[in-house]
Amino acid sequence: MKICAFGIQGITLGKHNVKDPRLDQAHKTVEADKKVYAQVDLVDEKELVDSQVILTTHEGFPDLLLKDLEFIETRLGRNPLDAEKAVLQKLQGHLESERTVRDAGLSADDLSVVAAHGFFTNKPVVVAEAAELKEPDALMVRAFKQSGYICFLTVGGKENRAWPIPKGHSAWEAAASIHTDLQKGFIRAEIISFDDFIQTGGETQAKRAGKLRLETKTYVMQDYDLVNFRFSK
Repeated sequence: MKICAFGIQGITLGKHNVKDPRLDQAHKTVEADKKVYAQVDLVDEKELVDSQVILTTHEGFPDLLLKDLEFIETRLGRNPLDAEKAVLQKLQGHLESERTVRDAGLSADDLSVVAAHGFFTNKPVVVAEAAELKEPDALMVRAFKQSGYICFLTVGGKENRAWPIPKGHSAWEAAASIHTDLQKGFIRAEIISFDDFIQTGGETQAKRAGKLRLETKTYVMQDYDLVNFRFSK
């Protein structure tokens, strides 16, 4: 997942671990050779279009809005059809009120009218406080949580690991994050919620307490579910 640093100085670009303390808890609970955090790529403004999330400051936020406003003004100058014009004018007012396209509350019909336009602020926008820029690890955790992504966990053996997936992914889709063979041969997903895992004291204890569930491929993954995939080889 790419996070674009827009108008931000002082944070190193490149790969960053998402140091969610829940993985630290899991690592203390279940022994493994190592722990592997989810990772994000922090990129510069040249990759704004391809990024899934935008990270900016209070000073950079107006400049970000201006990019979408300039596009809308150009588009309106080309006399679009009435339906598109109405949506663009609605967005124009919204942006001028210093709110993002994503927060405009467009209807499904409105969205379809402007679906071809790649508005920058239709992505999640995280506005960092000055103090947060001095703590990039915590900032990456917050940006990830607001990104529309979640993680699931696998524990024990070689590693305790957090696997990032888009929110709303099914167990079948999540299996492919580990290996396509798991997806192809998917049988069931053994699921333990993170809270049950911690409260009972570990994977074995959670199973003994009846907290393990067998879910089908359509199960919608929840944040920090502990997962073991059953599959046929």
